Amino acid sequence: MLEEIFEEVRSQMEGALDSLRRDFGAIRTGRASTAILDAIRIDYYGSATPLNQVAMISVPEPRMLVVKPYEQNLIQVIEKAIIADANLGLNPSNDGTIIRLPIPELTEERRREMTKIARHRAEDARVSVRHARRDGIDLADQLKKDGDVSEDEARAAHERIQSLTGEFINKIDEVTKAKEVEIMEV
Repeated sequence: MLEEIFEEVRSQMEGALDSLRRDFGAIRTGRASTAILDAIRIDYYGSATPLNQVAMISVPEPRMLVVKPYEQNLIQVIEKAIIADANLGLNPSNDGTIIRLPIPELTEERRREMTKIARHRAEDARVSVRHARRDGIDLADQLKKDGDVSEDEARAAHERIQSLTGEFINKIDEVTKAKEVEIMEV
């Protein structure tokens, strides 16, 4: 029973770390990355559809993204969706068949803003890890209360869950520090 709890806690913590990595992929660093368009959804026949499902996105140059819709009638819709996402700060241009997105240099102020966003998302991930810890400890306490495990086993479970929490918090800190370096790199 305790092993199932540990696996569940580990799974939740890994999910928080994976989510943080995906979030960091969407934070612009001055280099072109298809991940910055992952959050964009367009109206495709009445449903909000991720951009990467209705268009091919490529990086032909280090500072340029190219979006080629699978259907030509979507070009205007895609362009409007990119412009509407003001957080990206991108100005698309289209030639009727593809949309080009030049990635502008980030100013020092914008880089600092991006690091604040990264730190905020890292803190959200830490909170998720702590929630997983709390849930695991609560489950171990419930097993102790029900008489399914001894007090020593419950204490050992608490220590193991806390150790797992520390491990994942450290991983989050490492990923965040690497992203901050990447953002501040000129």
